[in-house]
Amino acid sequence: MAQEVRRGCRARIRPLADPHSGKPPLPAPRCPTSGRGSCESSPWGESPARGRLLRRVCACASPPARPGRGARGRHSCPVLGLRCRRACAQPRAVARRAALGSYPDPGLRPRRREMVSLALSVLKYCRLNLKCLLQIIYSSVKLRIDKSALHRDLELSSPRGSLTKGLHRTMEDYVEDELFLLYALYGKSGKMPVKDERGDLDVSKVVKPVQATLSSLKMLDVGKWPIFSLCSEAELQLVRQACVFGSASNELLYTTVNDEIFVLGTNCCGCLGLGDVQSTIEPRRLDSLSGKKIACLSYGSGPHIVLATTEGEVFTWGHNAYSQLGNGTTNAGLVPYHISTNLSNKQVIEVACGSYHSLVLTSDGEVFAWGYNNSGQVGSGSTANQPIPRRVTGCLQSKVVVNIACGQMCSMAVVNTGEVFVWGYNGNGQLGLGSSGNQPTPCRVAALQGIRVQRVACGYAHTLVLTDEGQVYAWGANSYGQLGTGNKSNQSYPTPVVVEKDRIIEIAACHSAHTSAAKTQGGHVYMWGQCRGQSVTLPHLTHFSSTDDVFACFATPAVTWRLLSVEPDDHLTVAESLKREFDNPNTADLKFLVDGKYIYVHKVLLKIRCEHFRSSLEDNEDDIVEMSEFSYPVYRAFLEYLYTDSISLSPEEAVGLLDLATFYRENRLKKLCQQTIKQGICEENAIALLSAAVKYEAQDLEEFCFRFCINHLTVVTQTSGFAEMDHDLLKNFISKASRVGAFKN
Repeated sequence: MAQEVRRGCRARIRPLADPHSGKPPLPAPRCPTSGRGSCESSPWGESPARGRLLRRVCACASPPARPGRGARGRHSCPVLGLRCRRACAQPRAVARRAALGSYPDPGLRPRRREMVSLALSVLKYCRLNLKCLLQIIYSSVKLRIDKSALHRDLELSSPRGSLTKGLHRTMEDYVEDELFLLYALYGKSGKMPVKDERGDLDVSKVVKPVQATLSSLKMLDVGKWPIFSLCSEAELQLVRQACVFGSASNELLYTTVNDEIFVLGTNCCGCLGLGDVQSTIEPRRLDSLSGKKIACLSYGSGPHIVLATTEGEVFTWGHNAYSQLGNGTTNAGLVPYHISTNLSNKQVIEVACGSYHSLVLTSDGEVFAWGYNNSGQVGSGSTANQPIPRRVTGCLQSKVVVNIACGQMCSMAVVNTGEVFVWGYNGNGQLGLGSSGNQPTPCRVAALQGIRVQRVACGYAHTLVLTDEGQVYAWGANSYGQLGTGNKSNQSYPTPVVVEKDRIIEIAACHSAHTSAAKTQGGHVYMWGQCRGQSVTLPHLTHFSSTDDVFACFATPAVTWRLLSVEPDDHLTVAESLKREFDNPNTADLKFLVDGKYIYVHKVLLKIRCEHFRSSLEDNEDDIVEMSEFSYPVYRAFLEYLYTDSISLSPEEAVGLLDLATFYRENRLKKLCQQTIKQGICEENAIALLSAAVKYEAQDLEEFCFRFCINHLTVVTQTSGFAEMDHDLLKNFISKASRVGAFKN
């Protein structure tokens, strides 16, 4: 509740902090009726669309206060729940009037009905899953996603018609209005309307709000990694798992719906596993692993690849100068090699790679390591390289390990009791032991005593851990701010990372980068460290919905920190649903008869999209409307435009649509018609198109056609269209052509 001041004092308001983000809400809007003071803030913030909607549905209308009444009589808007600071002589009567829909302005009531009708039509006609709609609304309201993010996630970018004459409106404006209206009417109670079998509003059936992020509605966009641009759209549709790796993020491995594995890229050291070192810009199938289902995958700096299948088998290939492939040699592995030594009876469930060493975790909680060991990162107690898998024992001998990770030259393990064990290089304090000496065998991080750790992630020379309470601790190198402590000083002890007040559910880091990322329970994604050359020393809130996006857009190199899982996306956006419902007789409630053919549409959408239909269909109860002024192709294209914001007509037919757009005063449609007509101009039809442009007052098209005629004057003047040119148009054409010097020698 906002702090109030008495009438006559300077209007000010101090809203409480948002309970979810901890931040103060956006500046509160003024009372839509009185224009004075402030009303209680809404999570949607200020926007022109919101202001227009407030003026439509807010029931704060009240007569001016009588002198001497002071602040007595303040009331809350029963629709939006806003607290009006202006004194009201009859607050109860006004509230009762508003609740019953009896607004002082008669125009508000039908407008509100129309907006509610649209909101329900989204569910009825667009077949939008109610749960998805709830997720969108409550993600935007509760998680305070900004308007641009909402529009982007809804994937709506096409402008729509005018809601009021002379006012340009976009599809995003309408969607935002509808979501805000639903929040205003039902969000306060945490309930949402559903419909009964007849399609009527049934408020007895309610659905509790879903606390989810918009990312749950979207498929991971693998296109954010530049190397995916080498794949066709058809190939991208088949991707189900993917990993981008390499010193310049120039190698890619992905699996398809058919469990086939494809690779492409520069193939440094044979890391693509194709049997050669030739680069490829076209995806090539990795036949030796065809039919294998990948459970997890990691890569080193060489690069070398360690892959575990769902059956627990381990395959390695690529760079092998330090025996990091575990096959007992130092020869490069040009094809995947099945590692069975000491692992033949083990089922591997997790793999991790440092720059030149490898770790695997088995289903019974054992850790095996091999490869480069100059700093003790293999955990064998010596600094000799380890050519084959060897179990890491010492302090881990009787422990059950549940998670492993590797830095550049260090190794980490989390056991089922929540303790963290570390070994390897410690020059930057990345082991968290309070010193900088290397550790050749596993050692427990004593500073985390009493803290139960669930996950560990390693950067190039820094470490992150996530506790069971959603807290993040960091230590190690900090030259780029990758610890998130607000400075660039290295830390040899675990230091808490403060990320607002929300619970962290995921941490991300990669041994090839100095970047850190985290995701909260509310769906917010933060990043810090080296971000595209900048040093971000404190967690920075991003607009991303996944930590993977942070590494795709800001890490150097832009690799993946884990194996990506891409789920098939069968969710239709609002725009896609509307497009599908055009000319659908099963859902339509109105049909146009043009040239003996029917076109099936929906009244509510036409009234929202077009000012002409808003007035003509207001009191029209007919199910069939005959149209004789325009041809079937032209009128169908116009109605389809209202659903899709695009036109698909030949340049010749677009002239007829230009006539219709002029008649209905659809300015944006006129622009689209002009663009289409320009694409089909030639010497034979240039004069005819010029004449049409003049007739329909399409100035941009007129100028284009005139310039075309001037540039092809000799040929144009010999056409039949020029010979039949209207006298006044010819006179003006010659006059204008002479002014631009078209007749000079």
